[in-house]
Amino acid sequence: MTEAFVLHRADGAPLSTPFRWAAFGTDDPFGRNREIAWEGPDSMSAGRASFIGELRVPSFPHIETIVVVDGQLTLETVGKPPLVLGPGAGAVVGCGTALRMSAESRTRFVFCTAACKRPTKTGLTPLRADADFKPTATPPAEVLLGPAPQCRSDNVFTEDDVEYKAGTWDSTPYHRIIRPHRLNEFMHLLAGSVRFAAPDGSVLSLGVGDALFVPKGAPIGWESSERVAKYYVVQTVQDSSERG
Repeated sequence: MTEAFVLHRADGAPLSTPFRWAAFGTDDPFGRNREIAWEGPDSMSAGRASFIGELRVPSFPHIETIVVVDGQLTLETVGKPPLVLGPGAGAVVGCGTALRMSAESRTRFVFCTAACKRPTKTGLTPLRADADFKPTATPPAEVLLGPAPQCRSDNVFTEDDVEYKAGTWDSTPYHRIIRPHRLNEFMHLLAGSVRFAAPDGSVLSLGVGDALFVPKGAPIGWESSERVAKYYVVQTVQDSSERG
């Protein structure tokens, strides 16, 4: 399956996703240790990275959602208590944030970044597994292959300039046809498992602790047989014809 990019497997299984060592811009604080799996025309990228030591960043150069998969990362901003991220914990760093980062041992994380020229939200925003869920829209009836699910979300970060949103989402089981994905989407599973179907008949299965990125337009289906919860990042992007 080439429609989706697996960024991490919690069980340590090998990944078929090709990564390339690259910085996300000239001032990327993780540039020496960043591996990009996907980078799109709307200045978003997704992949994995590692960090050890201490680093002070006067103004974080982009938006970055981080979910730690191994080790412990401490993030600090002025006037706020330290935010300590262990495995399965995540946060969003707003563009322009003055930040101190530290890790006593090699820490690995998956990420979803976006460039932002006119940031409106700085600081650190934790992602919460015990989210303040509120009902949200369900998939349209015409794409469902069974009963409609009950979906909920807790969107905790929005940057309108680049249409970047992050938070936590969950849903009761459902089955959906293969269709072009409507958004750029990063996801890290917190509960349950999902089977993603591709047009060639292949199926990609993900479980708790796994991370995935699906670019807009990728044809992909969804099937779950239990409650699924995930951290997410979504970005609404225009088609090339709409960009002018």
